[in-house]
Amino acid sequence: MSFIAYDVTKELIASLRPVVPAIAAHNKDLADQLYRAASSVLLNLAEGQKFQNGNRRKHYAIAHGSANEVKAALDVAEGWGWLEQRGPERELLDRVLALLWRLTRAESCRTEAARAVPRNRAVRA
Repeated sequence: MSFIAYDVTKELIASLRPVVPAIAAHNKDLADQLYRAASSVLLNLAEGQKFQNGNRRKHYAIAHGSANEVKAALDVAEGWGWLEQRGPERELLDRVLALLWRLTRAESCRTEAARAVPRNRAVRA
């Protein structure tokens, strides 16, 4: 079974291949941060898949934070004029962020719903 968020994140990383060196020409630290954040998204999605409890949501939330960091790094590079034009990475990033929002939201909704269901308790006479 294919995991859409994972697959789209792989596409995002591939689209960042020319972007990271372009940023590194101006700021190696920012390029490294972008590289690490994008990698973190994919790695946390992979790790989250193996869990069935709250750890799944935790990893998806970390992936979501890392995706936001990717966005911020691209915004910084654009702000400084280091990227001449927006490429396909922005559309892919928006899609990844939407998928991650749904994943983190769906997990929290399920958890809240499970807590709201009253448990059967034996009634003592």
